[in-house]
Amino acid sequence: MDLGIFYTKLGVIILVVALGFLLGRIKIINDKANLVFVNLLLSVLMPASLFSAFPATFDHSTFSFFLRGFTSGVVVLTSVIILAKLLFTPRVSKGEFRYSAQFAFIFNNATFLGYPLISQTFGTDGMMAYLGFIVIFNIALFSYGVWLFERKLSWRLVFRTITNPNIIAVILGAVIFIFSLPVPQFITGSVSSIAGATTPLALICVGFMLSRANLKAVFKKRKLFFTAAAQLVLGPLATWLILTAIGITDTTRAVCVILQALPTATSLALFAKKYGSDNLEASELVVISTLLSVITLPIAVALIF
Repeated sequence: MDLGIFYTKLGVIILVVALGFLLGRIKIINDKANLVFVNLLLSVLMPASLFSAFPATFDHSTFSFFLRGFTSGVVVLTSVIILAKLLFTPRVSKGEFRYSAQFAFIFNNATFLGYPLISQTFGTDGMMAYLGFIVIFNIALFSYGVWLFERKLSWRLVFRTITNPNIIAVILGAVIFIFSLPVPQFITGSVSSIAGATTPLALICVGFMLSRANLKAVFKKRKLFFTAAAQLVLGPLATWLILTAIGITDTTRAVCVILQALPTATSLALFAKKYGSDNLEASELVVISTLLSVITLPIAVALIF
């Protein structure tokens, strides 16, 4: 991986996030508008991006990266779930925060930040590995991630997981890619056009969330820093060690390590609000993780690559 290209793309991402922060501060974007943007991203724009990321024609070498990403997703997500349980015990994290901390450790911002970073830094091989990983990520997010707040298994949860637009988009894109099914140009062109709005809007939403934080209050909470630091340091380190141990040392490993080095998923705050947990503290944890990642992500990349 060309580190110069990576840092250039990272700089672009930071600037667009800063724009979202500014728009939030001067109140051009408010909470209601941001919620509409988030729903649009999760239900339309991201699925369009994931679908359109597949090449038009099948290639065995390219598909192998999808399979490696898929396998890596299973291994990495299983490992970080176990590690989160070991780290955030009732003694370390009391009350409901224990489940928010586990969520924060397991699920990073692979969607809003991961997609633009991977798509703009890596080539087709990297994106295929990302697509394989994101299938497992979304299955885990909308099943185990929801369970961490509801703590009960239901058929409704299973149904919501398998009908998630992002999962459907990847599966549909994979089927068309594998069997080289012809798709009319006006359809692929429309989907690609819609997908083009994903990156800037996702980054603006991240910046808006930062603009709503009370930074003075956030910096006084040590447990937030401990949780964020554990996620940003141990997550990518464990990913690198595990994937190296099972023999995945190519672009797939680089993609997975970068994804695990990203800040906590913004969906933590959304899930906390929806399922009745401490939404304020969850939002603060997302903010701390995002701010710290500006320092830890380049260091992780420099040390590992």
